[in-house]
Amino acid sequence: MIKVVVTGCSGRMGSSIVRFVRDEDEMQLVAATDKKGSPSIGLDAGLAARLGPLEAEVFDDLDRALTAVKNADVVIDFTAAEASVAHAAVCAKHGVALVVGSTGFSAQDKAAVAQAASKVPVVMAPNMSVGVTLMLKLVAEAAQILGPKFEPEIVELHHRKKRDAPSGTAVRLAEVVADTLAKVGERPALRMAREGMVGERTANEIGVVALRGGDVVGEHTVFFLGDGERLELTHRATNRDTFASGAVRAARWVVGRKPGLYDMMDVLGLSPAGR
Repeated sequence: MIKVVVTGCSGRMGSSIVRFVRDEDEMQLVAATDKKGSPSIGLDAGLAARLGPLEAEVFDDLDRALTAVKNADVVIDFTAAEASVAHAAVCAKHGVALVVGSTGFSAQDKAAVAQAASKVPVVMAPNMSVGVTLMLKLVAEAAQILGPKFEPEIVELHHRKKRDAPSGTAVRLAEVVADTLAKVGERPALRMAREGMVGERTANEIGVVALRGGDVVGEHTVFFLGDGERLELTHRATNRDTFASGAVRAARWVVGRKPGLYDMMDVLGLSPAGR
């Protein structure tokens, strides 16, 4: 039985993850957390997530939660970059594996998570969707086959409440394309905005555009624009359950792994490194 702690259990993603953990035969929710001052603190996590009782208490601090339960195997964290960095350090302290689906990380934040991953196994991905993970592989293959003569551009669309832009998934898609094209020439720069008389598009850039509005869960399209033709690869998420399902799959995979920083490509066996 894999013993799981879920952070931010009363939020949209947190409550979905609690539900998926509850429905797994080989998993048990042993504790959860929520932000300080939340009315959920001290409640049963199942009630906080608007489900039935699960006999798992909600704490306002991950360190206290892991100290109290003592036997947790993995923490699933979909909160915010700042909180996730702190949670990674706590997991390293307690020797507990971690799955991180938060976005908006700075280079310094990523380095801090990588430091924690030197002590415990961490799966970190801007998108836990199985479909998006496969899309990353397909985008790399398309960039390799089409080459620099097909100009890549990326458009992402999310709900009005999303705080970071462009999305972590869009940035990761752009990085994958840039890394692939760098093998045959100069690495393209990511261009996050165009406004005014910017001149012609250069040969070594990837435009990334963020759209916001409505209740859109998440859409990403990578364009490869050639003369007389174009290729579009699109992923549309219509329900947040796809992210929760992927996170639980990652949690099942990461328990018992060696310390290190992994991603969903590793979880699905698609990593070029073959880990």
